[in-house]
Amino acid sequence: MTLRCVLVVLALAGATFAGPEVTELKVDVVSVPEGCSVKSKHGDMLTMHYTGTLDDGHKFDSSYDRDQPFTFQIGVGQVIKGWDQGLLDMCVGEKRKLTIPSSLGYGERGAGNVIPPHATLHFDVELINIGDSPPTTNVFKEIDADKDNMLSREEVSDYLKKQMVPADGAEMSEDVKQMLESHDKLVEEIFQHEDKDKNGFISHEEFSGPKHDEL
Repeated sequence: MTLRCVLVVLALAGATFAGPEVTELKVDVVSVPEGCSVKSKHGDMLTMHYTGTLDDGHKFDSSYDRDQPFTFQIGVGQVIKGWDQGLLDMCVGEKRKLTIPSSLGYGERGAGNVIPPHATLHFDVELINIGDSPPTTNVFKEIDADKDNMLSREEVSDYLKKQMVPADGAEMSEDVKQMLESHDKLVEEIFQHEDKDKNGFISHEEFSGPKHDEL
């Protein structure tokens, strides 16, 4: 399963709206390795291990369970704002606990049946690597199956389903099953956020995810 692409799509669905119980982002440093000379900054490629839970302790996702760290570019909107802000100035090997208000997470809409509306998110994170190479994946092109430079609901739905299906016949987690069951709702949330002119399609200009080829 291409976890990075799944989270990119979920980030598109997670337009940030202020909820009634908005609090500030809280960053607790758990441990820092000795001799840290390089810290994460805007534009870096970060490789993270993480576990995400809700206020009630329910675990909604974990890279540790898959033994598959997550790589993304920080500061460019590929992930929720709580990550873009809470993972700066971090050393390789450092561990943190992030408490992210809904206004910096998935807002008043939540994300399918996995993240409820107005949810405060808790993440245990560990920075595995810092790189300086920008992502090469053009997500817009991957979704645009008919290459007409417009994304239809069917294309977004098909792409979302493909990203959630585990590779090599691996067993599907309960959280992913829930996401698949509610993927129609996720598609509608993406269109609510991305289809600015409400014509039923997401144009290249409207799309806020990774869409540029490398020069």
